[in-house]
Amino acid sequence: MTDLATELRALAETRDRHIPAEMCQIMDRAARELADSGQAGRARAVGEPAPRFTLPSATGAMVALDDLLAEGPVVLTFYRGAWCPYCNLALRALQSRHADIAARGARLAAVSPQIPDESLTLTEKHGLAFEVLSDPGSDTAERYGLAFDLSDELAAVYDKLGFDLQRVNDGHPRTLPLPATYVIDRNGVIRWAFVDTDYTARAEPADVIAALDALGGTR
Repeated sequence: MTDLATELRALAETRDRHIPAEMCQIMDRAARELADSGQAGRARAVGEPAPRFTLPSATGAMVALDDLLAEGPVVLTFYRGAWCPYCNLALRALQSRHADIAARGARLAAVSPQIPDESLTLTEKHGLAFEVLSDPGSDTAERYGLAFDLSDELAAVYDKLGFDLQRVNDGHPRTLPLPATYVIDRNGVIRWAFVDTDYTARAEPADVIAALDALGGTR
């Protein structure tokens, strides 16, 4: 089985063939600036309590972290949106290991700034078996230390690419979360974390499974 990192690299290598060079330069410059900002170092880390939240699901139901934790550990992943091909690839990879996650008594939830209608489209498209939650304005991502604002020139590039973040993010087009995945134990403590400013990098499902196995008695 091909690991997720290999698939993500292959996807990244196709970018320059489909996007004009000047746009790629803006995207690369914004990526360097975000990495240099220290944003990843300000995110919630292992050993810290996971900020609580209640968010609407793809079907409009309200889902609380405490309710998920009442059933077992939680794998919580933040993604940019269905418009992002790297996010789609990462969610499909997690979906492929959903049975393994569930077998360990854990719940999987994915959070993005998209409005519920957009999340429902994503759920239907990929047949996801886990909670897809909407975080309009990225308030929850902010509490996890993940929210950041796009630069003016990068926002303009996304507009030209037709992502329409103004609509899908319910009037909050500039704010996105860093890619991040957390394993949270039943006590609400973060036991494993993946955070990266590089949107082409994501947590490996195999590492998530290993982190759940390492919980042992804290499940």
